[in-house]
Amino acid sequence: MKKDFVAISDYSPTDIQEMLDLAVKLKAEYFAGGNKPILAGQVMAMIFQKPSLRTRVSFDMAMRHLGGDALYLSPSEIGLGQRESIADVSRVMSGYVQIIMARVFDHQHVVDLARYSSVPVINGLSDYNHPCQGMADALTIQEKFGNLKGLNVTFIGDGNNVAVSLMHVCSLLGANFTIASPSGYELKTAPVDLAKSFSEKSGARISLLSNPADAVKDAHVIYTDTWTSMGQEAESKTRESLFANFQVNEKLVSLARKDAIVMHCLPAHRGQEITDEVADGPHSVLFPQAHNRLHAQKAIIVKMLEK
Repeated sequence: MKKDFVAISDYSPTDIQEMLDLAVKLKAEYFAGGNKPILAGQVMAMIFQKPSLRTRVSFDMAMRHLGGDALYLSPSEIGLGQRESIADVSRVMSGYVQIIMARVFDHQHVVDLARYSSVPVINGLSDYNHPCQGMADALTIQEKFGNLKGLNVTFIGDGNNVAVSLMHVCSLLGANFTIASPSGYELKTAPVDLAKSFSEKSGARISLLSNPADAVKDAHVIYTDTWTSMGQEAESKTRESLFANFQVNEKLVSLARKDAIVMHCLPAHRGQEITDEVADGPHSVLFPQAHNRLHAQKAIIVKMLEK
């Protein structure tokens, strides 16, 4: 198995399922009295260019639960590619810690970190994708429905980094993926083509639509995310107008299957992409999904550190 976790698309369906199965095991072990300290003496460097709640706390606690430790490095402490080259940062850090997690703006930064590092590098988020979120999403869906094969997963909103990783994990594991986005905010061609190549083997369908009501028909999963991501704040007013008809509300959810679940990677802008009634309603799995970041990432870390 590849020892950097930069993209879900780097892994086979077997690899992905192995990580999900390990996440299930580690989660059960944690709730049965605590995880074994299998990472004693191991330290993760956590490099942050973007602020975070879930990524920082879940990775920190994942290492603690498994007997290891985590070191937080703020944007001002490193300045990737500015104060010091990424290649030099990567080679220096490799001599101090056993694994690196980086949450960055530019995807190339995490690619370069992995290229020059002699220890595993995990992508905690980039502008291209969000693979750790994608694994937590798959774990949450698996817990609800048993597996992803044949399910209908619908994403409503911006064709962003979260949508890319969700699409890739769905297409690898055989779930049909549908996205409804406003014109000009669709998924880019390259990640869609990659998903279609996976779907040829898994039997999944990839559908790109513009009408949310059509997209949620027969959906097992309805997923949404913020209309304006970090770094796009100048576009917020324009996006609010263009995305107004892409809100996940009770009317939209009623068009899906009766057993459908509603997901959101958080933070949620309630009253914009999702209403309170849905976020706190019977279909919502927002908080179990957030908690699964912890358990999915434990599995990723353990797999990356396997000898």
